[in-house]
Amino acid sequence: MFVDQAQIYVTGGNGGHGGMSFRREKYIPNGGPDGGNGGRGGNVILQATGRLRTLAPFKYKKKYRAESGENGTGGRCAGKMGQDITVEVPVGTVIKDRTTGQIIGDLNADGDTCVVAEGGRGGLGNMNFSNSTRQAPRFAQGGTKGQQRTLLLELKLLADVGLLGFPNVGKSTFLSVVTRAKPKIANYPFTTLIPNLGVVEWKDFDTFVIADIPGIIEGASQGVGLGYEFLRHVERTKMLIHILDVSGQEGRDPLEDFDKINEELAAYNADLAGTQADRRPEQDRHHPGRAGGGGGGGH
Repeated sequence: MFVDQAQIYVTGGNGGHGGMSFRREKYIPNGGPDGGNGGRGGNVILQATGRLRTLAPFKYKKKYRAESGENGTGGRCAGKMGQDITVEVPVGTVIKDRTTGQIIGDLNADGDTCVVAEGGRGGLGNMNFSNSTRQAPRFAQGGTKGQQRTLLLELKLLADVGLLGFPNVGKSTFLSVVTRAKPKIANYPFTTLIPNLGVVEWKDFDTFVIADIPGIIEGASQGVGLGYEFLRHVERTKMLIHILDVSGQEGRDPLEDFDKINEELAAYNADLAGTQADRRPEQDRHHPGRAGGGGGGGH
């Protein structure tokens, strides 16, 4: 199951309370305050890993809470700190605060980490409040609660090349030919419902990853078809390749398709706006046959 969006709830551990204690030993009257400090609560940490490909695990487990710190005790003993909890997410995960919409982290490399919920501070024991005028403080500081957050996780695939095109123009076929990927191929629109990845290997050259991006049609940026569900996956590709159908079997104009997809990319993210259509010689617009074969220009 390919899941590229998830909502989770994270809570840092509570800080332990400071201890309220006095030293009581034989032959040592009035030993004085000796309550230790409370332990800090644990943090919730998200870490990127190449072992995960989707956010599917978060469809079933949504709540993550770190361990709370222990209370301080007598004998100036500090409470044990709460243990951090590390949650693994796929490489390419963007972390947002659901309430504010602020981006908290962008984990785009294996091993990247981000603290998403800090643990509470441990309280001070009564030994810290003793002075010349207050030699027997009978109070201690309470620990603070851990940070609570609702997070939105968005996965943006990390691919070198993204394939764009209207439904049923041959993107999946192209991917199956140049890589060992085996996407579903059929003669009807929207065969591809999830992004497919394939690795190109040729002789001694460096390998690279191609992603087949589904659902990019006219109006996709407003939710038409599969909508903008997968538009986020084109933002991190190094190159975008347009796959155009010049056979005429679908009754489509390849140059018109090219321009429409560029318009949808621009509507979704201005940084993706292509200018190749504007630079194309005017005569090319009147001769669709000059658009070439199965693959168009990449941005």
